[in-house]
Amino acid sequence: MNNEEKKMIAVVGPTASGKTALSICLAKHFDGEIISADSMQIYKGMTVATAKPTAQEMCGIRHHIMDFLDSRESFSVSEFVDMAFCAAEDIFSRGKLPILCGGTGLYVRSFLENIKFTNEKTDPALREELQKRYINEGGEALIEELRGFDPETADRLLPSNSKRIIRAIEIYRLTGITMSEFIKSSKQTPFPYSFTAIGITYADRQKLYDRINRRVDIMLENGLIEEAKEFYSSDIGMTASAAIGYKELKPYLDGAISLDEAAENLKAATRHYAKRQLTWFRKDSYINWIEADRTDNVAEEAIKIIDRKDV
Repeated sequence: MNNEEKKMIAVVGPTASGKTALSICLAKHFDGEIISADSMQIYKGMTVATAKPTAQEMCGIRHHIMDFLDSRESFSVSEFVDMAFCAAEDIFSRGKLPILCGGTGLYVRSFLENIKFTNEKTDPALREELQKRYINEGGEALIEELRGFDPETADRLLPSNSKRIIRAIEIYRLTGITMSEFIKSSKQTPFPYSFTAIGITYADRQKLYDRINRRVDIMLENGLIEEAKEFYSSDIGMTASAAIGYKELKPYLDGAISLDEAAENLKAATRHYAKRQLTWFRKDSYINWIEADRTDNVAEEAIKIIDRKDV
């Protein structure tokens, strides 16, 4: 199979929108396997907080780039892109269809736009300084600094995305080139496969927020507190420590606030994250959006779009 014949699907959207269920339905229909594009589902043990699909939910569909990394280790977008291409080629080699699924916008865009992360200058001392500042001052403070010379990148990054915030500042300090300029110059070749991207959204945003609130309640019932205790009792890396679901519970675990307060904080943080995800993905014109609250069957609607695109 040459690259011109290689076709794939991408399923994107905000947290709790139904991406996992849709991707599994599509994998069943098109005989596919799933490549996860979630920056936190890569970590072992972080199961409830990241809403990793259970074996029952996976329905026997093979998932790639999930649940393989120790929480003490960092993981870069360039490593993700390399692994995603390896996974796609592996899936193609067995005559199956790769389905990229996830809500980490930087992962999705970097892969689908074939951004090459090569020859990057690094400075361990500068990176250590910025990491200490991130811990002491927080992501918002560093994003505001980044906004002073690279507002485009600042608008795209979440405060929790410590690695990319630090890297964006580091690149500018070392080269005088902004991350946004670096990414534009790194799009050396087009994406080697044809693809159809499906995005899930909700016409009534409150319905999405209601789904998020219900998901948090279910997570708490399914052992999120115990998982958070285990998480904080072990050594953790800076990337993993940014996971939504743990840091909102930390004040409760420390006895500073009630469980109800912690749950509400987690719901609010997750709703805010979903809003940021939608803002990010709306900038990608190649996404075919489905309003889940305005269709009887999201999977059927997605299959119609994909069939029209001849994937």
